[in-house]
Amino acid sequence: MYGCETWSLTFLEERTLRVFENIVLRRIFGPKRDEVTGDWRKLHYEFNDLYSSPNIVRAIKSRRMRWAGHVARMGQRRGVYRVLVGKHEGNCALGRPRHRWEDNIRMDLQEVGCEGVDWIELAQERDRWRALVNVVMNLRVS
Repeated sequence: MYGCETWSLTFLEERTLRVFENIVLRRIFGPKRDEVTGDWRKLHYEFNDLYSSPNIVRAIKSRRMRWAGHVARMGQRRGVYRVLVGKHEGNCALGRPRHRWEDNIRMDLQEVGCEGVDWIELAQERDRWRALVNVVMNLRVS
């Protein structure tokens, strides 16, 4: 997950990461023996009970939100701010626009219920932003 703060994930990539995590957890915890029938079965949705850490997509979104707050507080003169938040000049490529990092931040805020809010101004209040990051980390994804 090194550098995941700057990833711009699509829904398909998020689903692929969740599937991979479930495969790894299934391998780690192995099959479970049913106490009533004595049969062995695969674990499907019991990972939340066995594995207390949030899933990988939640961790990525939380780190991305934390990094977004850091970038927003940097100021417009810094190069990182201009790269991640700025608009490019020139002609756009044909077809559907690419999914941008800032779009992911807006979608993460929409999941928490802060849609339509300017996230750069919101990130200036460090305590409130930190509370939002914690809410994003603790949301459950099916």
